[in-house]
Amino acid sequence: MSDGEQPSIAQHTVDRLAELITPHAPNDGFNDTIIPGLRTLRTHCAQQRTPQMYEPGLVVIAQGGKQGYLGDRTIHYGAGHYLIQAMPLPFDCETEATPEAPLLGITLHISPEILSDLVRHMPSPEQEPPAPMASVALDEDMAGSVIRLLECLDDPLKAQVLGESRVREVIFQALRGPQGGSLHHLMYHQGQFAYPRIARALHILHSEYQSTLAIDTLAEQVHMSASSFYHHFKQITCLSPLQYQKRVRLLRARALLAQPDHSVSLTANEVGYTSASQFSREYKRYFGTSPLQDRPGQV
Repeated sequence: MSDGEQPSIAQHTVDRLAELITPHAPNDGFNDTIIPGLRTLRTHCAQQRTPQMYEPGLVVIAQGGKQGYLGDRTIHYGAGHYLIQAMPLPFDCETEATPEAPLLGITLHISPEILSDLVRHMPSPEQEPPAPMASVALDEDMAGSVIRLLECLDDPLKAQVLGESRVREVIFQALRGPQGGSLHHLMYHQGQFAYPRIARALHILHSEYQSTLAIDTLAEQVHMSASSFYHHFKQITCLSPLQYQKRVRLLRARALLAQPDHSVSLTANEVGYTSASQFSREYKRYFGTSPLQDRPGQV
């Protein structure tokens, strides 16, 4: 199953987005900006499919493209698209970019405070929430709000005075869009909505990923039966709770291994493995390389 559609905005609007991002994306990867929560993204070469995890937020692509793989879904988000990451989900991703036309985009953190304030002014969604990670074509309203936000980066005074309101405008437009329902549902804690309960479980798994957590215990902590919790967790994340925790551990381990003072055995222990050999097997199975090969200076 594939997500994505043709952009519904003119090419010159997409080009304007790329033009505004370029001077504020000097380095490959993520670049912080003068507006809190807003980062630019630049990648100058194609990247093969690799496991990664995005934190909840908004990604807008102005040039190049990405392809995400979540369960049986293929999520394409290219120039003129934005992606709402409603929950922290481990997924595989590949990047389309060249030195002449690097991938350019932005990421915007969606703070619970701003989201909660906006949601309480808006009508509740009538339908079941859409998938918690999906690509949407920019329309003129959404593109205009992103352009106004990016224009603040060229004027520090404007960024200081108007930056937060421009961030709110972008999130407001996202809430009104096709993926807005997934953001709405994350804010509802009453009734029988599974979304906020699974979101709380994900928070527990991220904060206590080193610990051994039984499914019954997790389900009890979010006030669900074990069977209902397992069903909804897998439906939303495309993973079982234990598979999800394993991927969080391994992704965290990869980041730790990039530090020169972290040996394989130390890293395994820090992310919750009692057996370094089991850690190495699962690491290689997930990333395709051994943890030793991912250490700095290793070939």
